[in-house]
Amino acid sequence: MLELRLHGRGGQGTVVASKILADAVVMAGKYVQAFPEYGVERRGAPVVAFVRIDDKSINLRSKIYNPDHLLVLDPTLIESINVTEGLKEQGIILINSEKDPSSFNFDGNFKVMTVDATKIAISHRLGSKASPIVNTAILGGVIRALSIASLDNLVEAIKNGVPVKVEENIAAAKEAYESLKGGN
Repeated sequence: MLELRLHGRGGQGTVVASKILADAVVMAGKYVQAFPEYGVERRGAPVVAFVRIDDKSINLRSKIYNPDHLLVLDPTLIESINVTEGLKEQGIILINSEKDPSSFNFDGNFKVMTVDATKIAISHRLGSKASPIVNTAILGGVIRALSIASLDNLVEAIKNGVPVKVEENIAAAKEAYESLKGGN
């Protein structure tokens, strides 16, 4: 079983990202769970979502304490919470950042990758400049980093799960897929 934890802030599309990712993975023929953990439910507050992926039915019904990999939609969270808590050794940390992966130093044996999902979202007019919605862009990066579904699966999941600016969201995901730093 592969377990992912997504860290973001309210309004960035973290929960929607987990649902779209789950849909893409189902299209790839896997079993999946996607669910959020809410705290203070307001724009800008930290949000955590989880995704489990397996080749067989998933019966486990708890939050993910020891994820295999992390997605960080808002890099400022790295300074305010321990995003790597429980992350397994060799885990991939995919961060929405314009920085090179080598500029991040985490205690532990992790692989850091980055994609500038904020810049991509702004260029495709997803959200506003002050509050871009980075979810579909970060998903393009995760699909490439983890190879858990195809880009075509992700495009189809975006078509099914995004109510507005579908073509812009697809373009953002494709651009992020191509601009992943530190990946394969």
